[in-house]
Amino acid sequence: MKPHLRILLCAPRGFCAGVDRAIQIVELALERFGAPVYVRHEIVHNRYVVEDLKAKGAVFVEELDEIPDTAQPVIFSAHGVAKSVPEAARTRNLFHLDATCPLVTKVHREAEILYRKGREVVLIGHAGHPEVIGTMGQLPPGAVALVETEADAEAFTPRDPDRLAWITQTTLSVDDTAAIVATLTRRFPHIVAPHKDDICYATTNRQDAVKRVAGEVDAMIVVGAPNSSNSQRLREVAERAGCPYAVLVQRASEIDWTRFQGISRLGVTAGASAPEVLIDEVIDAFSARFDVSVEVVTTTTESIAFNLPRALRDAAE
Repeated sequence: MKPHLRILLCAPRGFCAGVDRAIQIVELALERFGAPVYVRHEIVHNRYVVEDLKAKGAVFVEELDEIPDTAQPVIFSAHGVAKSVPEAARTRNLFHLDATCPLVTKVHREAEILYRKGREVVLIGHAGHPEVIGTMGQLPPGAVALVETEADAEAFTPRDPDRLAWITQTTLSVDDTAAIVATLTRRFPHIVAPHKDDICYATTNRQDAVKRVAGEVDAMIVVGAPNSSNSQRLREVAERAGCPYAVLVQRASEIDWTRFQGISRLGVTAGASAPEVLIDEVIDAFSARFDVSVEVVTTTTESIAFNLPRALRDAAE
């Protein structure tokens, strides 16, 4: 007889509006213009999604110089790009579509406005992440100072402490960011905050759902990619909120079953770029080994949707 396992399934989980829009842009471009459609960088951080789009005719590249001279569409990923990228595309007369999440674009515009007002911009984020590279690339070199940790915030020396402003990557830990902001505010009382929180609604909502479930389960599985910032944060949030063991997996095949022996309650969630089919796959894998009952734990309902680029809107209709 299989042991009983109660699965607490976090909601919201998985795809957010920005990811949904980015994938739609690639699919509609393929439908409208045919293959190949070129995509600069992974459209979203999920191997399953990328492989699925490749099979439909998308060609993924890291840089524009890997793309031949073509009339086919070139799509920029949901994470956003530095200003130099669309400029380079225009120089080569490449027809480009921007799949940048509108909430990332909001941060880009914010950075520009602050810079125009003569403020030094402090970006809280992770070095090397595509979103951070894109945001820093909105302004001239040296205009943005990157702060990753509380220690960085403590050590940071601004050009003028009275002319500072902070912005953030959209996929950070809400609690970590609050601690960094507290350090910056204590050291620089005149630092200007964003009008509206930069950490996106989807990141916040998924972290809240994990916090609700983490203390009630023996283990937590986060479905997502290792290079997905918001997925990594979900794993960290689960551990901090009292979950004894939290692990990030891309697919059910990565589950180390020795770590789940003797559990009776399991939390399951997914990063904003993980499709529901992968969550189902994980639950099915547990169902093969346990007598599973699934309970959905909902902390909020999301209804946000973003407009598609004009060039694709008629194709969608």
